[in-house]
Amino acid sequence: MNLRNWSIEHTKGLVIGVLSPLLFVPIVLVVIGWMQDYSFSQLWYKIEYNDPYRIKVLTIAAISNLIWFYFFLNRENYKAAYGVIFGLIVYAPYIIYIKFF
Repeated sequence: MNLRNWSIEHTKGLVIGVLSPLLFVPIVLVVIGWMQDYSFSQLWYKIEYNDPYRIKVLTIAAISNLIWFYFFLNRENYKAAYGVIFGLIVYAPYIIYIKFF
């Protein structure tokens, strides 16, 4: 894609794609805590100091982008759907950095 064709819809999808996993991390922790009988503070401590656990929770939270992706696809707003995918790709370097360094 050429950046000259970048539109406000792409930007909207990108912002949603970046912020959605960050907003869903606490929800994922609450659900995991409820299922495994942990408190939220214990799981938050695990995320802060345990890199493999952080990768797993962030990956599960990134699945929330599928909701937005299909929402924009059903509305035939392909530019915003592309932005959501691009927003998800933004997390890849961070996850690779945590995984290997």
